[in-house]
Amino acid sequence: MKKITMVLSSILTFVFLISGCSNDSTNAIGEDANVKVGIRNSELRTWEYLKGVADKEGIEIEIVNFSSAYDPNQALIEGDIDINAFQHVAYLDSFNANADSDIVPIGSTIIAPLGLYSSKYKSVEDIPTGAQIAVPNDASNWGRSLLLLQDAGFITVVDDFDGNGGEDKIKENIKDIEIVPVDSANAPRVMEDTAGSVINNGVALEAGLTLKDALVHESKTAKPYINVIAARGSDKDNKIFQQIVGIYQSEATAEFIEETYKGNYLPTFITLEELSTYKETYSNQ
Repeated sequence: MKKITMVLSSILTFVFLISGCSNDSTNAIGEDANVKVGIRNSELRTWEYLKGVADKEGIEIEIVNFSSAYDPNQALIEGDIDINAFQHVAYLDSFNANADSDIVPIGSTIIAPLGLYSSKYKSVEDIPTGAQIAVPNDASNWGRSLLLLQDAGFITVVDDFDGNGGEDKIKENIKDIEIVPVDSANAPRVMEDTAGSVINNGVALEAGLTLKDALVHESKTAKPYINVIAARGSDKDNKIFQQIVGIYQSEATAEFIEETYKGNYLPTFITLEELSTYKETYSNQ
């Protein structure tokens, strides 16, 4: 009897261990249908919509809304979230280079055109020579601003421009403007103290500004500045994450974005292969 009891105990222990391993596998990244998505407030309405659609497909999305004080990429690296959706591909590349991280885009989403706004002037032509213009102070958006100012006729960028900003990236300062780098979140507030301010679309929306208010804004085809859903490199083929990308890139989601943001956000669903060639944009300047 004692031997039978010992055998049964061993079997039960083995079954328990197998069951435990099975449960762990089910809850591992790539199998779990509960996904934490890090975003910034400007796209909250889109992700609340996606959350409802995903729920019908058996995916529970938890939206983690970050302020400008904390980079959702850092939260992704630390495992506090599973994916994020707040940045364009040029910014992501810059972050990876600085942080030595391997975050990768897993799908394109929108482009939110950058604009030059002013509370003092009604057109680009009205801005005087020697005026101060504020730009976002992170490398990729500073570079993005320089391209916009080039389009507006204020400057030209260097021949080997790499998309990143800095005073040294200006080849010719045609109107002798003074560049004032500021935190992107503060760009609307410095409009009163400068001739104009280059403002990220999401920040502009939060400040009550639309593209119609901009003196000039980016082209719809500015490939380096197409936003993406991003994941850690080890999760790039995660089926649940890819399913979320599919929901985002649906016709129904595109219609929701167009109706909700009134042209400020433009659904831009291109392949990752095409997106990876974004640096060719710089060489054509």
